[in-house]
Amino acid sequence: MRIVKASEFQLEREVDYGTAEQVAVVKRVVQDVRQTGDDGLLRYTEQFDKMVLSTEQLRVSEAEIQAAYDTVEPSFVQAIREASANIRAFHERQKRTSWMDVQPDGTLLGQIIKPLKRVGVYVPGGKAAYPSSVLMNVIPAQVAGVKEIVMVTPPATGGVAGIDPYIRVAAAEAGVKEMYRVGGAQAIAALAYGTESIARVDKICGPGNIYVALAKREVYGTVDIDSMAGPSEIVVLADGSANAAYIAADLLSQAEHDEMASAVLVTSCAELAVRVQAEVIAQLASLPRQVIAAKSIEQHGAIIVVDNLEQGVDFVNDLAPEHLEIMTEDPMEWLGRIENAGAIFIGPYSSEPVGDYFAGPNHIIPTNGTARFSSPVDVDMFLKKSSLIRYSKEALLQHGEKIMTIARHEGLEAHARAIEIRLKQERLQD
Repeated sequence: MRIVKASEFQLEREVDYGTAEQVAVVKRVVQDVRQTGDDGLLRYTEQFDKMVLSTEQLRVSEAEIQAAYDTVEPSFVQAIREASANIRAFHERQKRTSWMDVQPDGTLLGQIIKPLKRVGVYVPGGKAAYPSSVLMNVIPAQVAGVKEIVMVTPPATGGVAGIDPYIRVAAAEAGVKEMYRVGGAQAIAALAYGTESIARVDKICGPGNIYVALAKREVYGTVDIDSMAGPSEIVVLADGSANAAYIAADLLSQAEHDEMASAVLVTSCAELAVRVQAEVIAQLASLPRQVIAAKSIEQHGAIIVVDNLEQGVDFVNDLAPEHLEIMTEDPMEWLGRIENAGAIFIGPYSSEPVGDYFAGPNHIIPTNGTARFSSPVDVDMFLKKSSLIRYSKEALLQHGEKIMTIARHEGLEAHARAIEIRLKQERLQD
């Protein structure tokens, strides 16, 4: 892991939007499933997942979901239950209600807030299964009041055994009642347009591979999507008081996600930089996902030495990282100066995995520097809002001329006349 000055470091952030061939494949799959429904789902499941299913086998039965409890460890069930309670409690505090404001002239203004009716959650298979992501997508939607939450996942997330039992348990604990064994672009198309077996949704969320990401982009507008996420990121801001072993462990916790993940230490202490560099090498040697983490550290990791923590904070704000850990003598001193970060972890015991799995805040966080303008998944993501306007006669008589002035300035005469006709009629009556 290289040690460099801030002026020598450039974090390469590239969102993979796929090759022309991948885009063409996704377009074909999406449109085919849109037109042929279940038949297309089954054909692409056989082609891509090498699994022959009947229409009746698309939906995972309640018995299959419950059977997973016989496979997983009781300690996992207990951990998932406690994590679910924490996540739910945190998101409950984000709830808000409709409001109305009646003004003295009789005008009523307000906002009607309602949940989406139906949400689709994609749960990936492949390199790893992430039951925690089930909780982080499903629970905020439930808290928002979404009545129908449907989950799709490739038919063999658990290998030849079928859908990973840990995913099934997480889904059951989160309250998912509707689950389908289908993945890839074909699953996204089914959620967006509906098939004979899967009713269409209003929003699709959840991570996936490049084909899933491209499919989500393809159907956006027909349905809403969460985001186009990039590789995971962590930045640690530290001074000489920080524990080098803790920092190295946290950097590697993100590096093991993906070869494209980035792990960066920003420190005002050159001695700490050297200690962390040695710790990363030592801890990497025994890491099960050593090859992935090593490539991430080599290509996208760095230790940045700054002149002081003020410069370090400026550097962090420029990066706008997904995850930021502050490991300084007095971390609260620097918290108010952080402008851009998806999630902020304060102090030596707030390791990033605490947020990933258990504390309660959502772990689906903006990547690729988008923390400059976007936020983690929350309850608002599953709400829709309608503006409410009831203008009184008195208010229209008082402000109508101003409205007409603006409309005519924009060259929209019909807009102006819609007001003018009311003003003339009401004034004649008076």
